[in-house]
Amino acid sequence: MAYTHHELKSKTVAQLREIAKDIEHESLKGYSVMHKDHLVPALCNALGIEMHERHEVVGLNKAAIKAQIKELKNKRDKALETHDRAELRTVRRRIHYLKRMSHKATV
Repeated sequence: MAYTHHELKSKTVAQLREIAKDIEHESLKGYSVMHKDHLVPALCNALGIEMHERHEVVGLNKAAIKAQIKELKNKRDKALETHDRAELRTVRRRIHYLKRMSHKATV
């Protein structure tokens, strides 16, 4: 069965040892005495699983949003220099909105 790093992290040590029992690999020697924090990376190495899951932004143009955020950060810095509180608030809210939008679109 194919596992992901997230699935392996959510399993108990006993379940991980049961999975490791059926696999012959150099990194899994001594699996029966390994702790979970050593067993998960060893299993990932043996099964060829990436240790970190990659996230993608779906339905948005990530580059365009990042460009807008960069432009807004420049406006924010200018508003800080001129002590324009109203402009500062609107720019910060817009940056927050764009960041939240990109986080929500992340899968």
